[in-house]
Amino acid sequence: MKRILLAICLMAMACTVFGQELYVNTEPASNMAARSLGVRIENQGFFSPDFKTRTTLEAMYGASGKLMLHGAAYLSGFYRPKQSFEGGSFYAKYRFFSQDTVHAHFRGAVFGKAAISRNPYSLQEIALEGDNTGLQGGMVFTKLMHKLALSGSASYLRAFDNPGDATPVTGAKNALAYTFSAGYLLFPKQYKSFDQVNMNIYAEFLGKANPGYGQSYLDVAPAIQFIFNSVCRLDFSYRAPLFNSMERNSKNMYLLRFEYNFFNL
Repeated sequence: MKRILLAICLMAMACTVFGQELYVNTEPASNMAARSLGVRIENQGFFSPDFKTRTTLEAMYGASGKLMLHGAAYLSGFYRPKQSFEGGSFYAKYRFFSQDTVHAHFRGAVFGKAAISRNPYSLQEIALEGDNTGLQGGMVFTKLMHKLALSGSASYLRAFDNPGDATPVTGAKNALAYTFSAGYLLFPKQYKSFDQVNMNIYAEFLGKANPGYGQSYLDVAPAIQFIFNSVCRLDFSYRAPLFNSMERNSKNMYLLRFEYNFFNL
């Protein structure tokens, strides 16, 4: 029993110490603890030209210290008058590089995502969060330096026609995406117990381009995050374009998320 409690504490401590790399809009190169399960419910939306929202239910599993798996289902009214089921996605990340020291590390990972959507084709952005059927593959590197964590990624996306009677893709089917994220642990200043609330602040930059079409954007997404008892977290973010030449839903979008983690399954 003592070994189980010790394992839980160590895994919870890992989440607490490195909380500043639990980015809101991107994934770090680090994985969640092995044999742990995270459950998320998330709501995103925009206010113009009409108020529209999307709800995502996502499960994340640490299959090992190097392999992490996600499954998600999407419900929204982005493309239809009423909220309706859009589709789902599967995401896998494999950490292939680690260089660890005390309160610092540098890690690299490859990731892939597959998604299916039943929405009609109407916008220029290829997005695998309920919008498009497609594939994505890329790499991410994350550097933790005490209370500051920096992360960058690059990936390629390929869109396919959505199944059923959905309108075929008539625009760009290929896209390049890139991100840069910075996270800083604001509170607590000193750790005294696992019950202390963590407060992290983030600045994330999210970009995408459709080669050959002259369509691209770069968004900035400031975010704030609270972690309670080292097992649950509450995120809020709002992304806005620094420049944009692409028709898309993700422009000027808020994100509100609650996540709970189960350790040592």
